Amino acid sequence: MSRIRALFLGTPEIARFCLEAMIKDPHFEVVGVITQPDRPAGRKLQLHPSPVKQLVQGLGIPVLTPEDLNTDEVLAQLAGLRAEVAVVVAFGQILKKPFLKLYPDKIVNVHASVLPRWRGAAPIQRALMAGDTETGVCLQVMVRKLDAGPILGVRRFALTPEMTAFDSYAKCEQLGAQLIQVDLMDYLRGNLSAVAQDEAQVTYAEKIDKVNAEIRWDKAATEVHNLVRGLAMGPVAFTTRGGKSLKIHRSQVSSETSKSTLPGQVLKVAEKSLLVQCGTGSLDLLEVQPESRAKMPIHEYLRGYPIKTGEQFDPHSAADQQPLSKKTSH
Repeated sequence: MSRIRALFLGTPEIARFCLEAMIKDPHFEVVGVITQPDRPAGRKLQLHPSPVKQLVQGLGIPVLTPEDLNTDEVLAQLAGLRAEVAVVVAFGQILKKPFLKLYPDKIVNVHASVLPRWRGAAPIQRALMAGDTETGVCLQVMVRKLDAGPILGVRRFALTPEMTAFDSYAKCEQLGAQLIQVDLMDYLRGNLSAVAQDEAQVTYAEKIDKVNAEIRWDKAATEVHNLVRGLAMGPVAFTTRGGKSLKIHRSQVSSETSKSTLPGQVLKVAEKSLLVQCGTGSLDLLEVQPESRAKMPIHEYLRGYPIKTGEQFDPHSAADQQPLSKKTSH
């Protein structure tokens, strides 16, 4: 059985998961890996390799970590690897025309949404923030326009109200690897054709900044909860109390009703939750993180930072949040 010579481009954990599946798959021979350069991390800001680089160290697979993939020098090195297909999973650099010409119609990308919904940088987070009840993973043939390539395969899954970005990310890892092992092989064998995206249905998952993470208590409880679960992996939704940041890692929409009309007011202090009034409905805070401290269950927080019923969290101070999605105009 001849093996497909594959080049892999990726950086974070989801890319590591997909690459590991390819390395174990007898249909592929990974002839090279490209990932982002080592970056400073931790309190001492020591250089750390990406999850993808950590995986392949010691395996004898050539690894390149260029600041810019699109230089003549790097492109010449890639041509020398004689790969038949390039697989891209959250690489983190723009791939320009000279790279795309190395593997015509043989550069595929695993994208964590059901395209054309949520093209762009933060599809997992934006799907949750928008309250989507379904999302998934796509395998697309890469083109020069952002996430606009024709689709080779889709795997969908339901988003329940309890799921956070961590849960969605884990599902995307598994399904992304499946797309590479099944749908990509079908495409390379000529048994599968790519299908163009419907441009009329495009939305964009804008990059998330810290300003997007500040809680607006005048919003409905479901919207605040969606913000919390969507940003669980970072930058983490936060409010302020006494001028200090309080990150909210986990919450749930409450069924309790109240006569209060003051968004951000504490309605009830219980043993394992803290009930807060929203613009519509109320929200139970279950896991939080005070400024300069580790995250903790709410009961631990209440022991060290007592709160009384009737207290109010500081009003929203940042600029208005960016819209969750932006549709293209035609």
